[in-house]
Amino acid sequence: MELLSVFSAFGLSASAGLNAYIPLLVIALLAKFTDLIHLNTPWDALTSWWIIGLLLVLSTIEFLADKIPAVNHVNDAIQTIIRPVAGAIAFAASTNIITGMSPILALAAGLFIAGSVHAVKSLAIRPAVTATTGGAGNIPVSIAEDVTSTIISVLSVVIPVLIAGLIIMLVSWFIWLLWRRINREARS
Repeated sequence: MELLSVFSAFGLSASAGLNAYIPLLVIALLAKFTDLIHLNTPWDALTSWWIIGLLLVLSTIEFLADKIPAVNHVNDAIQTIIRPVAGAIAFAASTNIITGMSPILALAAGLFIAGSVHAVKSLAIRPAVTATTGGAGNIPVSIAEDVTSTIISVLSVVIPVLIAGLIIMLVSWFIWLLWRRINREARS
């Protein structure tokens, strides 16, 4: 069961790289209303109605800000700090039952994973979408990111092994896209 918690943590922190608040909201709601996640102190604070309400408000703000042209770029800049921190919290909260896992290692892993996904999204994918569609593709891509973040967050808890495979495929695809882009720029 401990290994499955690690798979869940990877999925939750990766989805935080797309949307900071969705995985935290999923963790909070599933911990509050199901037995799928059990949060130890201090992470059990996520199940507070105040925190759930705050996560709902912040999710709504991020959802709307990411759909408004020009504001979405400012939002991505702000989220450069917030998404990795959310990933660190998601990773640490979802692995808190693992005996012997260092909280510092859990926070660092979540920070790295969410930060990496956010970096690929904001430095490679979004600029390419903006450049190729004149910004018209940003709203559908943003909606797809929110849907993907939600699905990965829920599946990370429900079916963590599947998420581990999906993350490996997605990371491989992102690396391939970056490699292709670098090679294309080197030839130019």
